[in-house]
Amino acid sequence: MKDKLMPYVLLAPQILLTLLFMIGLVTGITQSLGVIPAFGLKKPTLLYYKEVLSRPDMMRSVLYSLRIALFSSVLATAGGVFFCGVCVMGKKTQVAVMRIIQLPIIVPHVVTALFIINIFSRNGILARAAYALGMIQEQQQFPMLIYDPHGIGIIMAYLWKEIPFIIYFVIALMANINGSLGEAATNLGAKTWTVFWRVTLPLCRNTIISGFLIIFVFALGAYELPLLLGATVPKALPVLAYQEYIHPDLRNRPYAMALNGIIIAISLISSLLYFLMMRKSVKCLTEEQ
Repeated sequence: MKDKLMPYVLLAPQILLTLLFMIGLVTGITQSLGVIPAFGLKKPTLLYYKEVLSRPDMMRSVLYSLRIALFSSVLATAGGVFFCGVCVMGKKTQVAVMRIIQLPIIVPHVVTALFIINIFSRNGILARAAYALGMIQEQQQFPMLIYDPHGIGIIMAYLWKEIPFIIYFVIALMANINGSLGEAATNLGAKTWTVFWRVTLPLCRNTIISGFLIIFVFALGAYELPLLLGATVPKALPVLAYQEYIHPDLRNRPYAMALNGIIIAISLISSLLYFLMMRKSVKCLTEEQ
């Protein structure tokens, strides 16, 4: 009897967390539709979504977050795949190399933001070095790379975190493919980088896209880096949602939930794409067997 109950006992924490997550998700979606009985709002409506998508300030925040998430994810994926290729082609996939690659992944995002501020701000290391070398007349002439409306500082921070993630996510599969099919192509006369572009990379495509979707969704919904490195205007979507949530006028709560609803909708679409790709990959493996 004890052995039969043990799996359920071990699953209890996961079940509890799942229930809490689902309760919060349903509550958020309900409130985004304007149903908050405690505030006298009882009728479901899409008015808050319409206002979010029509108000210039909120729409700028939506586009700002999408732009940062897209640029950082595309650049991180491209950079990660390139470095994966360099490591695999150069046979640099030893444990020591992997440990170095892991370092940025385990560093908290708040610490990453402090690194970026200390290096790239107008009072940072690069600005002081440029001033000391006579490249600029004063430190305020240094390009504004953080707190700027283009989100350059946020993108740099995400690149530092996400490129190692893509490498770690893809490199095992890439090394395995290169060690089997890649070597076969090399033995048939193909050059090293031809093997990478024609054999290894196409076979890693689904894994690379999966990694891109993961970091895209994370960058879209992350709060810390946009708060610490972002401009005052426009604000990133999660930052604006939090400000609407803590607004003194509690009738602004549905706006916060509508902003979160947009993040959830984009995340669900990305999750669906990820699921479809994984199912396709599993189906192909099953057919091969």
